[in-house]
Amino acid sequence: MLDRRGFMVSGGAFALAQTDAAAAADSGTNIKHDGAEASKNTAADPLYALTPGEAEFLTAVVDAFIPADDLSPSGSECGVVVFIDRQLAGAYGAGARLYQEGPFQPGNGQSQFGPQSPLAPLQFIQLGIAELDAWSMANSNVPVRQLAKPELNTLLQNLEAGKIALPRIDARAFFSALLQLTMEGFFSDPIYGGNRDKASWRMIGYPGLPATYAKAIKQYRGRRYQAEPKSIADFL
Repeated sequence: MLDRRGFMVSGGAFALAQTDAAAAADSGTNIKHDGAEASKNTAADPLYALTPGEAEFLTAVVDAFIPADDLSPSGSECGVVVFIDRQLAGAYGAGARLYQEGPFQPGNGQSQFGPQSPLAPLQFIQLGIAELDAWSMANSNVPVRQLAKPELNTLLQNLEAGKIALPRIDARAFFSALLQLTMEGFFSDPIYGGNRDKASWRMIGYPGLPATYAKAIKQYRGRRYQAEPKSIADFL
């Protein structure tokens, strides 16, 4: 199990972030965050692709990936579920840029083959949620969103390790999709719904839109550049 820094650099390996003070000390940071600002208006955001139950499933999962701690608010407080819903409601969710004519070879384990499912991303995520909820009901008598944190962490670790089989989709591919969408929602420009209050950018010291600091490169060469992060939305 990796700490938060390990999560950020994993690029695919599941890392349930450590939530204790030791994790913050190990990171070399001492950032304090108020989740209230990042989560402001979260409850008021409409859903465009997901049902309320599916959004609750994703809230539980993204908060397991990114729990609230000294480094940042939780994933859902940062708007990650809002980001995922908006992406699934658009061209990405419809698979507009995916080749979907087959033949498909699910589970061939060769990354160069790309996605091996006839389902568009929205269909894939919704079917994965339904099947993992059914698996949880059969084994724990509650849906995923109602699992206690230790049980949810164990379920996700088993999903990543290929210890859980789902009837109609590749369970490990479903886990990878959840993790990838969570990372994109946490680190993307806030204009897309996630990374509220630029929480992840503040955490890692990223100043945001490169065009705003390109001219400062010579002045700060060899020195740390600290500035209020700027989103695309700040220039609209």
